[in-house]
Amino acid sequence: MQVLRSVRILSGYAMLITVVVAEGWRHSNSAVEWNPVQMMRIGIDLGGTKIEGLAIDASGTELVRFRVDTPRFYQGTLDAIKGVVDRIEAETGQRGTVGAGIPGSISAKTGLVKNANSTWLNGQPLQRDLAALLGREVRIANDANCLVVSEATDGAAAGKAVVFGVIVGTGCGGGLAVHGQVHNGPNGVAGEWGHNPLPWPNAAESPGPECYCGKRGCLETWLSGTGVARDFMAVTGREITSREIVAGSEGGDEACEAALQRLEDRLARALAHLINMVDPEVIVFGGGLSRVQRLYQSVPKLLPEYVFGHEADTPLVPAKFGDSSGVRGAAWLWPQ
Repeated sequence: MQVLRSVRILSGYAMLITVVVAEGWRHSNSAVEWNPVQMMRIGIDLGGTKIEGLAIDASGTELVRFRVDTPRFYQGTLDAIKGVVDRIEAETGQRGTVGAGIPGSISAKTGLVKNANSTWLNGQPLQRDLAALLGREVRIANDANCLVVSEATDGAAAGKAVVFGVIVGTGCGGGLAVHGQVHNGPNGVAGEWGHNPLPWPNAAESPGPECYCGKRGCLETWLSGTGVARDFMAVTGREITSREIVAGSEGGDEACEAALQRLEDRLARALAHLINMVDPEVIVFGGGLSRVQRLYQSVPKLLPEYVFGHEADTPLVPAKFGDSSGVRGAAWLWPQ
């Protein structure tokens, strides 16, 4: 089989070089070199329950997508990611750059993963190990940063210089993109919006619920699906999900409607702090609560009450690519 493969490649040498140059390689000084600007980009979304891989071409067109279960131990996770990359490259017949979004970040001091809720990743040299396993540089960013890069590149905030991405789902996170690229900051925590306290809390909101990070009253404990359900339980004694609360509000349940109004006011306060500090051109929403359409009408009306100067025209928009934004953003960690 190897001999036949070698004969095929040698006999079609001129054709092979033409195809490779078109797919992201260039000829220079009689040598073929890798040009990551033009070639296929592979994105990996490393979640607690699934690993999703996607390939896009230079224009952002999706070529192929795969999803596998996440092994809940470190070596298994490495092997699963390699398996996804290998499968994508076999399916497309191309070699690609690789970017990965993770539920944590890479410490600039140690090069090790920190703050990951997939705890088997913490303290591990994930970026270094993946680079060795895949035989190329691998770029890694927080999953919320990947969402905002995706949307700033060719999504709902395409062409905007400063974009903030908010994830309001099971938890509450955020990411910041400047000119289409992740802004991490020297501590690797830029955009960690969910672990700031709720601004201007009233008596019923102070000191706030305990957060897994060890503090109390973090935005994550209020502005998340679990936070909305916890707040509803505390006020009414009824244990239902955030999805059921939204449906109840639409059906005329007064307690559910009141819960959503509390969410809207808290969200406006939290975004006002963000606007006061960063003043992004667009705020893009992802996560389960981003599908609550009323937020895009009600929250902007509340913002001027809390933003310094009482003027706030910042667009709030849902992510164009929805749940796919994270994996697309991981691919776009290799920008044009």
